[in-house]
Amino acid sequence: METYQGEDGLGALGDRTRRAIVLLLAERPHAVGELAAGLPVTRPAVSQHLKVLKDAGLVDEEPVGTRRVYRLNAAGLLALRDQLDTFWDRALNAYQDITERPAEEAP
Repeated sequence: METYQGEDGLGALGDRTRRAIVLLLAERPHAVGELAAGLPVTRPAVSQHLKVLKDAGLVDEEPVGTRRVYRLNAAGLLALRDQLDTFWDRALNAYQDITERPAEEAP
């Protein structure tokens, strides 16, 4: 049986603090301290959330002097968008299949 080794994009965004971080990074790149200043969590907590987002491929980091600056990873966000589009298309197709069934075939 396979186990999950890391978060995927959807799983990583399941936490509201991580969603808030992504929204802040959508505005511009930030260092950990800047992110922590705008969130109700500690710097170490922000660092842990950034690690999850980085492992999921949604965030990149760049060393700038003694700091690390984080920004959104465009390729990771595109992959997440593709997952969401696939999920949504399947859901709509399944709904269409159900609604177009003749009444005698409906469960």
